[in-house]
Amino acid sequence: MKHSSALPLARATLRILMILNWLFGTAILTLLTATIVAEQWTFTALGIPPSSYIRPMMTGLRTIAALGLVAIPLNDAVLRRLLAIVETVRTGDAFVAANAYRLQTIAWVLLTLQVLSLVIGGIGKAISTPTHPLHLDAGFSPSGWLAVILTFVLARVFAEGTSMREELEGTV
Repeated sequence: MKHSSALPLARATLRILMILNWLFGTAILTLLTATIVAEQWTFTALGIPPSSYIRPMMTGLRTIAALGLVAIPLNDAVLRRLLAIVETVRTGDAFVAANAYRLQTIAWVLLTLQVLSLVIGGIGKAISTPTHPLHLDAGFSPSGWLAVILTFVLARVFAEGTSMREELEGTV
């Protein structure tokens, strides 16, 4: 098999993303804790001045942070499975049943992340006010939903490829 520079780059990138994912999770947890322990100071530091809308906004922001924490292990699940797939490609054995299952799991996790993004976007809209607008990169994402569909299809392609490979090996 011809060696590609893409595989080592993919492995390194996935490992870096795994570390960054957990670092971002730590930052979210720290911020969430700070909003509970030092509420007024934290929100003032974030530029949210005291007003009549601050209580619902604080609750909403804490909920968004908590949902952000839910996303951390979900992202980790995707990254670990992608890394395992890259390893099978590296060894020249990509069309195995395990990769079809990995892709199927990734598709379900991506679907869950898209629903989570819709919920976070909805909360953001609910707590945003003209006085204190909240701009989040969350909500409906056409490319995110396309990724879900493509991953489900790719999982099926891998399952078929695995089946065809097993049939071929059985006839030889």
